[in-house]
Amino acid sequence: MSRARSTRKLTRIQREKRRAIFEAALDVFSEQGLRGATLEQIATASGLSKQNIIYYFDGKEAIYSELLGGLLETWIAPLRELSAEGEPLEEILTYMRRKLEMSRSMPRESRLFATEILRGAPLLDEILHDGLRKLVDEKAQVIAAWAAAGRIAPIDPHHLIFSVWSMTQHYADFDLQVCAVLGEARSAGRFGEAEAFLTT
Repeated sequence: MSRARSTRKLTRIQREKRRAIFEAALDVFSEQGLRGATLEQIATASGLSKQNIIYYFDGKEAIYSELLGGLLETWIAPLRELSAEGEPLEEILTYMRRKLEMSRSMPRESRLFATEILRGAPLLDEILHDGLRKLVDEKAQVIAAWAAAGRIAPIDPHHLIFSVWSMTQHYADFDLQVCAVLGEARSAGRFGEAEAFLTT
């Protein structure tokens, strides 16, 4: 649980320190996972003392929980924007491009989310089974309606969404592998190549 007092507005310095803690924790958690991370590592990475970290948060679990809560909302935002009123192909491609851009610009966040899923998602279980499932079902109905109307080819909408996730997030979660396989010459353009391929 965060020690930040919800009834008291944080000062500018307190907000800056919390941002520094979150930024450092994101680095540490995305590399070490929750179990491997320590408050000492977060303190060192943030440039703050361990006591300063403890002033704001009850422990590393509290930092991790807040990070994940904000991350999930960011992660699903592009799916929320998929519109039934739009042109189906453009809506699907826009969703894919937004997810790929998130992998390019937010690789640590992607790895943090993937790590949480791999450890059984104990902190996200309720959100995944309620909020995320409801949103995916809603957007799957939109895609299914497009297919039923002949606007796109018949396709399983849930597996289409899963495919977008796997094809885009791979470039964040397995970036080291992607770069090793492509080699130095092609690695710099990997996201542009990926977008062209996935669009086709």
